[in-house]
Amino acid sequence: MKIGLNSVLFGGYDLETAFRVTAMAGYDGIEISAINGMSEHLVIDRWRDTADEIKRLSKEYNLELLAMEQPNSRDMAVMEEAMHAAVEIGIPIINTGPGGVSDDEEEFAKSVDAIGECCKLGEKYGVTVCVKAHVRASIYNTPTTLRLMEAISSPAFGVDMDPSHIWRGNENPVEAISAVVSKVKHVHIRDCKGRQMNPGLPPMQANGRGDIDLVGYVRVLHEAGYTGPVDLEVIGAKELELLQCAIIAAETRGHLQASLQACGAR
Repeated sequence: MKIGLNSVLFGGYDLETAFRVTAMAGYDGIEISAINGMSEHLVIDRWRDTADEIKRLSKEYNLELLAMEQPNSRDMAVMEEAMHAAVEIGIPIINTGPGGVSDDEEEFAKSVDAIGECCKLGEKYGVTVCVKAHVRASIYNTPTTLRLMEAISSPAFGVDMDPSHIWRGNENPVEAISAVVSKVKHVHIRDCKGRQMNPGLPPMQANGRGDIDLVGYVRVLHEAGYTGPVDLEVIGAKELELLQCAIIAAETRGHLQASLQACGAR
């Protein structure tokens, strides 16, 4: 497995700061945030302005470009621009959200249709499209993820599994990852204290701070033969001082390394 960090953790800072601190913390790679309002690291409608800089920073800091997060799966124009950016920059995976609302069959169908269209674009551009269960969205737990897996047969499709969303949906993430691991092509990881709808304050999203059995979660991934990215995604950190962001990054890197060592993956 490749340990990475979503640059949204450093959303209040420039892209080089995100690369520099991620490399200092010892990560293998980085996921570029294209989340409007949370960072300015990759703005899709002007991605050409930053493409060369991202490639330069990847080389300078020896960080593999593991993925991009662009959450709007229902806007095909935005998704196609994201595909253009991914191909030009050399990013193999685009992580996106399902949209919609929970327990609404019409919204579920819309999500399936949109994700199917995204995957057709992914096939065209040679990019993998990964979708995760998200609290309150149309795909929000293991049963809806399994339904999505049955509905999408595209080779460009993958599940992005985030244990914090599954945990907040009152499921056991270790059991949940076992059920869907055959289609997992990306993992967003973070901890969570309690089962409230939000993931909590940024420091409590660091691996080891919350209630989720992330060691067991990583063990299931390893035993299933998963070798893809595991990217820390911490939201709400835009106003934090840089030192606090660096602590979250380093703390999680250590926990992930120990988790991988505990199950014989490193």
